[in-house]
Formats: sequence, structure tokens, C-alpha cells
Amino acid sequence: MGLLAAVFWGVTDFLVGVNARTVGVKRAVFFGQVLGFLLMIMIAVTSASHWDKFASAPWRAIGMGIVASLCTVVGALALSKAFAVGKTAVVAPLVTSYGVFTTVLAWLGGDVLSGWQVGGILVCFFGVVLASRSDDGDELQRKSTNGVSLGFALLAALLYGISFWIQGKFTLPALGPVNMLALGYAVGVIVLIPETLSLQRDWATIRLKSFGTLCGASLFNLGGFSAFSWGALNGSVSVVTVISTLSGGIAAILGYIFFANG
Repeated sequence: MGLLAAVFWGVTDFLVGVNARTVGVKRAVFFGQVLGFLLMIMIAVTSASHWDKFASAPWRAIGMGIVASLCTVVGALALSKAFAVGKTAVVAPLVTSYGVFTTVLAWLGGDVLSGWQVGGILVCFFGVVLASRSDDGDELQRKSTNGVSLGFALLAALLYGISFWIQGKFTLPALGPVNMLALGYAVGVIVLIPETLSLQRDWATIRLKSFGTLCGASLFNLGGFSAFSWGALNGSVSVVTVISTLSGGIAAILGYIFFANG
């Protein structure tokens, strides 16, 4: 499930960069949240067991789920901004450091880390340092752009790391993957509700190709979160999260292939 999440999120990260540049950061995130919410509601209403599980869940689990969802949506905004101002091949590896934050939080929460996991954290840390370096373009402009994209990418990584840890530790066992995803998308829609007017006003200006990439990003993101949820529910959240960070390599390769001359 961690590897499957990595594939889905790798494609998602690449499409997020495309969408942020074509339709804007907030609009791209809002569209993904709305589509994901509608899909999860359709799944939830077809099975009474999902609603029964949500209704019987303790309020603490639901509250922690809302906190995790807020971290996710703010992280998505930061990630879209990072992709909008920076290079996909640089930003994507930085964002994958969310696995470090999740693993550290899991360790502080009582999980035992193996030598391989400690080594993986160190590799992620030094990878962030190396990936943030770029030698092309105007020096002053390059440093300014790198600094902004680096800051937003690391903020997204921190928020995603916190969100994944909360989900694996507190919410997924009580709510289940479907309810957690539905809750997360619902919070995202509520937070970004002001974008509804903007989306309706500029609906005709969005090209058909942009709708395709927006839908693709949302569906791949949904697939990534679904795979992560099942993996975290049936295994170790720290292991699943670290494996899913391979998504950065996939996004970076796609960015290099399509925007090597950009």
C-alpha cells in the first residue's frame, strides 16, 4: 500500500504543479477537494456500515480527524504554492520529507525505530539539503525563488507529516478509511468555500485540458490517500509513510521529462 500510494501521489504532485500554474493555487486545491468529497459521499451513502461507524466513533477521534484534515488542506495549499513558484524536480523531493516528521512523531509516541528507519531519516534529511540546491539561472532570482519554494515545500511536509501521524494514531482505527477521507474532503471544502464564487465566475475561462488535469490530480490524490489509509490501518504508519515518500522521485522524473527545458 505504501508503494501504491507513492505511485499515485507522484503523479498527483506532477499534476498539482501543472494546475497551480494554469488555474491558480487555491482554485486547483478547491476543485480537488470538491471532487474528492463528492466521490467519498457517493461511496459512504451506498453502505450504511460507514455511517454507523462514524456515528458510533468517539468525539475525540472525530476532533483529531478534523485537526488532521486542517493540516492536510493547509499543507495542500502550501504544496501548490511551492510547485507554482519552484521546479517540480526540486520541490517534489523536498515534500517527501513528510515521512521524517511522521516517523519522528511515531517514535516520540512509543514506536520503536529500527536501524534501517533511522538511516532512512538521515537520507531524507541530507536529500532535502541536496535537492534544494540549483545552479542554473540568475543568482539573485534563483536564491529568491528557491527560498520561497523551499519554505512552502517544507511547511507542506511538516503539515502532511503531522496529519498522517494523527490519522494513523487516532482516527483511522475509529473512523475507517472511507469516513476519514470523507471528513478530510469536507473540511477542505468548508475552508476553501470562498473559492466557490471565484470558480463560478471564471468557469468559462478554464480550458477543457485544465479540467482533465484537475480531475486527474484529484483522482490520483484520492487513490494515494486510500492506499495510505489501508496501509496505515493494517500495518505501521511510520513504515507506510516512509515508503510512500518514493512519490517524490516519480514526480521529479515526470517534471524532468516534461519540463526539462522549462
